[in-house]
Amino acid sequence: MVDVAGKEVTSRRAVARARVTMQAATVSRLRAGDVAKGDVLGTARVAGIQAAKRTPELIPLCHSIALTRVAVDFVLDADGVVIEATAEARDRTGVEMEALTAASVAALTVYDMLKSVDRGMSITVELGEKHGGKTGSWTR
Repeated sequence: MVDVAGKEVTSRRAVARARVTMQAATVSRLRAGDVAKGDVLGTARVAGIQAAKRTPELIPLCHSIALTRVAVDFVLDADGVVIEATAEARDRTGVEMEALTAASVAALTVYDMLKSVDRGMSITVELGEKHGGKTGSWTR
């Protein structure tokens, strides 16, 4: 692990986005709540938040961070669902990995809960922005 002991504690924030692309019929079923496994977006939200909290267990060499906020939000469109995960902390290192992990696991949960309807779904994940720390702000 990188030594962060000499770094200043600052407010950190990162936003990651995932997109689950699916057939229009799958989006319709998601909107209608017509999915055998239940509440897809509610389950994906909780999964994403839990994943952010467990990032250091999943990603080797990640520091444990005392997260102050994690939010996972969804926007449905004609081609699927966009997931936006926000992670915040006051710490010595950034929260990009926590935001990316939250978005990724939320997307995987959406896939898992809809795979019986549409196995051809695809997932993309990217960091949208980060704020705080020595390098300041960055936006895609």
